[in-house]
Amino acid sequence: MRVALVIPNYNHVVAIEATLERLAHLELPCYLVNDGSDDATRYLLTSLAQRYSWVTLLHHPFNRGKGAAVTTGLRAAYREGYSHALQVDADGQHNLDDIPAMLARAEEKPEALISGLPQYDESVPKIRLYARYLTHFWVWVETLSLDIQDAMCGFRVYPLAATEQLFLTNALGERMDFDIEVMVRLHWQGVQVIHLPTRVIYPEDGISHFQGLWDNLRISGMHTRLFFGMLKRLPRKIIGGSNRDQSNSHWSSIGERGSYWGIKLLASSYKLGGHWLCRAIMYPVILYFFLTGRNARKASLEFLNRVKACDPQHPQLQGDLGWQHGLKHFFAFGNAALDRIDAWCDRIQLSQIDFPNRVLLADRLEAGQGAVLLVSHLGNLELCRAISVHQKKVKVNVMVLTDNAENFNRVLKQLNPDSSVNLIQVSELGPSTSMLLQQKIEDGELVVIAGDRTSSNSQGRVIYAPFMGEPAPFPQGPFILAGLLDCPVYLMFCLREQGRYVVHLETFSNTLKGPRKGRMQRLEQAVNHYSARLEYFARREPLQWFNFFDFWRKDDDIQRANSQDKDRTDN
Repeated sequence: MRVALVIPNYNHVVAIEATLERLAHLELPCYLVNDGSDDATRYLLTSLAQRYSWVTLLHHPFNRGKGAAVTTGLRAAYREGYSHALQVDADGQHNLDDIPAMLARAEEKPEALISGLPQYDESVPKIRLYARYLTHFWVWVETLSLDIQDAMCGFRVYPLAATEQLFLTNALGERMDFDIEVMVRLHWQGVQVIHLPTRVIYPEDGISHFQGLWDNLRISGMHTRLFFGMLKRLPRKIIGGSNRDQSNSHWSSIGERGSYWGIKLLASSYKLGGHWLCRAIMYPVILYFFLTGRNARKASLEFLNRVKACDPQHPQLQGDLGWQHGLKHFFAFGNAALDRIDAWCDRIQLSQIDFPNRVLLADRLEAGQGAVLLVSHLGNLELCRAISVHQKKVKVNVMVLTDNAENFNRVLKQLNPDSSVNLIQVSELGPSTSMLLQQKIEDGELVVIAGDRTSSNSQGRVIYAPFMGEPAPFPQGPFILAGLLDCPVYLMFCLREQGRYVVHLETFSNTLKGPRKGRMQRLEQAVNHYSARLEYFARREPLQWFNFFDFWRKDDDIQRANSQDKDRTDN
């Protein structure tokens, strides 16, 4: 990855020298664009370019606007063979200490646009802060998503090949409308937008070039164009689904749909108006995800058809299965999300829960001894809080094997910071995880592990077990880990049945630990037992199955398809 800096400047004489001094240690080439500044500023910029050999000074003969200056810098960097450009404002607003983190993220995701997510202090003018929320709304409408959390921050890393392609096909605004428009159109082009929080200040001696009337008119005109551009793209988006094909991707590499702020808005509406307000906001969003989530729709219908093949007279799957059943499946997922919030906020009372086998755990927890609960993505995992809340506040540790639900989990923690459920996010189950969880078992806590999802790191470490008539891959990791912890293992399924919550708890094994010899046979027996019980409950309540991907697809098939795609791209 070859990175250059791009700094637009129009009459900024106060902070530009200090900005360059702070950037010097990065040893990155810099395109400093003089956007028709006055003589004093031009002389200063010329002297700075002479002082710093890594600075290339570009001139506009007259002031064209910030967007035009940024465009000039980006295209110059692209022509010189740079793959990425980091845009930094000249007025000292940006926290330059965040540059290494932004560049590291760009290294991980070279095709993405990395943008700062402003964290303001008291120096921000309130009128500007409030005006940003109006722009946020229109950007969400124009992209038909919540992917872009802030389109106005000028602190970002551009992937230059995609940006140059955009410049060749579209005429973008050249002033304060540029930052918004370029981000929206890159999103339309299929470029992923990744936000990193960054502190933004408004210096007391800073100079603003925002022209209240004219720039507001330009931004209004831009939003109008983008809105009608969205309407033009809408039919293709609905029919074709997401603008990024993820059919060959492992489920765990597919990003969480819905931004942190979008999910936080949902949680805030829940706190303000309860279920009715939350549903009023949530159902249109779910409908959008249903219309645009082609792969998820397909996976939902495939699963429901498998259930119907096993149980032709299933009361929830009458008649020929079609889009109506898929939509009902999606809405069930939304309702389960509200149940999760209810459980997390302690709004589910003991009287609402049927927990017939509670005694299986009661004596062990009373004695201060821990255990492992094997669970799944069937039903409402958050109802394990029923154990935490009503079993003398026993600590519950829930393993989250990917960051796909990171935004939802962040919001849940904010809703109830005092929760006795601890979410532990790891990329895979390794020795360090085992040591951490062993201590929790010894402290008399519960460890909750889902056994129904492989990870992108589990290729070659899966066991295929019969599941609704066809072998499906199950990860070895959860069962190996349960054996290392050497404690009783229980199965738990939390389902909503006839308007009530039902916690199904059953003994899985006194211990999965054993001698090395015969370990694979023990693992296969454990996985087969787990898959059989999972199938039983999934067939019982199919609309509460929330694995919206091809559950039966072999990891080897995904790897082979991705290799073929790469070969076609390289050729």
